[in-house]
Amino acid sequence: MASHAHSTPAATRSGTLRGLFRLVAVAVAFAFAALSLPAAADDTALLIQLQPDGRYQVWHAGGQPPLSDDELLALEASATPEGGRNVVTSAGLARAYDTSYGVLIRLPALGPDRALLLDRDGCGGIKVWQSQGTVHPTEDELTELVLTALPEGGKPVTLGKLRAKAYSTKFGVIAAIWRPTPKRPGSRPPK
Repeated sequence: MASHAHSTPAATRSGTLRGLFRLVAVAVAFAFAALSLPAAADDTALLIQLQPDGRYQVWHAGGQPPLSDDELLALEASATPEGGRNVVTSAGLARAYDTSYGVLIRLPALGPDRALLLDRDGCGGIKVWQSQGTVHPTEDELTELVLTALPEGGKPVTLGKLRAKAYSTKFGVIAAIWRPTPKRPGSRPPK
């Protein structure tokens, strides 16, 4: 009896390994960014999506979402492309939309532009992106992040006093953000 590994074409195995490598690279970048920032000081990642009108939609990974995990799961289950039913939550009425980028949850009681975006990682875990956060790159910085993004991570980009590395994903560009450590006086760069 032949093993499954022998019956899988090499191109399929290579594509799977490449996808796994990308997932690991993004996870390592998130871990690095999370360790480099004090808790709740700044966003640790941004999801940048190009909109049909050419503007950027920026989603923030930092901070506690205004909804509980149970509320998020209930809204995810109710999502339809036209918008699911209105659901009463701890943050007021909410409505979920099933989009090609994930589940969009509108929270009008928290403000006209307040929303969450849910997507699932490779292991089925939910990632919550928020429409508001603490890092606000300029249009030029967003463009540089998008243009330098690679699946394994592009070159580091300066965002004011922060640094970011951009990864291209199926949902948009994920920018892992960190605060650079200050150089010690008298230290020299390695040769």
